[in-house]
Amino acid sequence: MNPTNEPPFQATKPPLPTPQAAAPVVPTRPAYEAAIEQVARAMLHERRIEQRWRIFFRLAWLGLVLAVVWAVFVARNHVSAASGPHTALIEVRGEIAADGEASAEGLVAALKSAFEDKGAQAVVLRINSPGGSPVQAGIINDEIRRLKVLHKKKVYAVVEEMCASGAYYIAVATDEIYVDKASLVGSIGVLMDGFGFVGAMEKLGVERRLLTAGANKGMLDPFSPQDAKQTAFAKAMIDQIHQQFIKVVKDGRGARLKETPETFSGLFWNGEEAMRQGLVDKIGSLDYVAREVIKAEEIIDYTPTENVAERLARRFGASIGHGAVKALRELSPLR
Repeated sequence: MNPTNEPPFQATKPPLPTPQAAAPVVPTRPAYEAAIEQVARAMLHERRIEQRWRIFFRLAWLGLVLAVVWAVFVARNHVSAASGPHTALIEVRGEIAADGEASAEGLVAALKSAFEDKGAQAVVLRINSPGGSPVQAGIINDEIRRLKVLHKKKVYAVVEEMCASGAYYIAVATDEIYVDKASLVGSIGVLMDGFGFVGAMEKLGVERRLLTAGANKGMLDPFSPQDAKQTAFAKAMIDQIHQQFIKVVKDGRGARLKETPETFSGLFWNGEEAMRQGLVDKIGSLDYVAREVIKAEEIIDYTPTENVAERLARRFGASIGHGAVKALRELSPLR
């Protein structure tokens, strides 16, 4: 019985959730595309860096070349102004050779500068050399004699340790030669040396295969037996050069030379004995000659020196030359 007339109790169901709109799905790129993009960006960055460095190095090389050219130009055109009367010094050191420190090119240029300087009262060659090329020595000898006549200046040679062979060839062009009593002077001769490997090759079972166009093209080949005719020809040639050397010595020393059978044999003597034989004049050092003979104690060095810029220029030129030769060889198979 329900006195309130209320409907009977019924269990109520919870309301169903209302469906919400689904979030939009953003499409994603595959992972490999992102990786490719990252690699491309890295490569582009590297390329930009490489380009910057390439530009930098090109500018650096250009600057270096300009600096070398400028330094060489300044060094070659620099003339040191002397404060007054002085003795001009030129060093003749080491082997006399076209590509050496004592080359005709360098020493002739120094001689011209010294003779043309009005402040230079005389020129002194300080010599410490075992000799070298007769051609280079002959060029220097001729230039000394020419400049002496042209400028009316005296030239003296001062020997330190050694003045032999080609160095003595140069010294006899001077007016007087001064030495230390223990200096080595002389060696008036000519030599042509080499080695022969024929016997060693026979023992080792090595055969020499030499093809020539011209009967004497392989003359004095160290791997072939000596040919009597070719040896006689070479001996006659150096004998002729020896006679040229002898004439230069006799012309330079004149009546002062006390010739003996050993004078032109290739022997050398100490300074004291060389003075007795008339090969040199007096005992004396550079300072002695400048002070007592020339009467100009101030000594100015005219010796040509290769600075750092010239050394770099020489190497730079050599590398260019090597590249050019290599390119030409690649163009032509004929060697």
